[in-house]
Amino acid sequence: MVTLSTLAPTLSIRPEAITPEQASSSVLCLEMASQRLRVTLLDPQRRMVWLDEYAQPSLLTEQSIQTYLPSLFKDHPLLRYDEFLHIRVSVLSPAFTLIPGQLYRKEYASSYLALMRGHQPPPNELAHAYAHPEGFVSVFGIDRDITEFMSEQYPLQPVTYAHQQTTLIQATRAVDLNLTSHQNLFLYFEDEYVTLLFRDAHQLRYCNRFGFKNVQDLTYYVLYVLDELGVDPETTHTFVYGESTPFAESYVALSRFVPTIAIGQLPPGLTPSAELEELPEHRYLGLQGLCLLG
Repeated sequence: MVTLSTLAPTLSIRPEAITPEQASSSVLCLEMASQRLRVTLLDPQRRMVWLDEYAQPSLLTEQSIQTYLPSLFKDHPLLRYDEFLHIRVSVLSPAFTLIPGQLYRKEYASSYLALMRGHQPPPNELAHAYAHPEGFVSVFGIDRDITEFMSEQYPLQPVTYAHQQTTLIQATRAVDLNLTSHQNLFLYFEDEYVTLLFRDAHQLRYCNRFGFKNVQDLTYYVLYVLDELGVDPETTHTFVYGESTPFAESYVALSRFVPTIAIGQLPPGLTPSAELEELPEHRYLGLQGLCLLG
């Protein structure tokens, strides 16, 4: 069993110090998943000046990383501050859907998720929504324990909640608007999942997340989606983000069918600090998208 005292960052890149005054003028961004927490700080110059990553070894414990949040925040040199300009939290929950803005009604948020799942949400799940500038609203479930913990930790601070798909939509929009190609496919890899986002003429046409066990399944999913969209995989520009490299088995397998594949670049509008410049620009697209949320 992993104990709290052994939960240390798997990656930690920090400045020498952040004062309370600097924190109060910066945006704290937290990317939460069941087995992972990522932390960054966006300063007034829109620089990411901090990156901590905590990963919970799922084979050693069934506990979610949420279990460790109280002590982690208490002892953390940044999270223990009680004032930030704003706080943004993204979650990765299975309950997520997109609703056209004209059709969205706040009072039906839980009903959208129930319709998507085919059953009522669990009792500890809250329905949240985020309005995208592209004309649709993302509706997602979030564990009540997370919102209550954040309210207790930062009772006077404004907190924005979003789903990881929302942050990927935001990040790919920033990248896509800077491209000259009209049809662009974005692949975000994380663990044994891939998120596909397809944009045509700067409009989001597709967004979904798939689990896969081998590259054959991955290739099938990607080609199937492109075929359903009526898109030629040989002419669509494909950009890879997340846990992948040009030498990864998944990348090599896809390159046989999607010859325009390439590693993605940092979304415009963000600048890493000198300490973070050595990190691969494509790896933290979800966290970067969280920084870009308005």
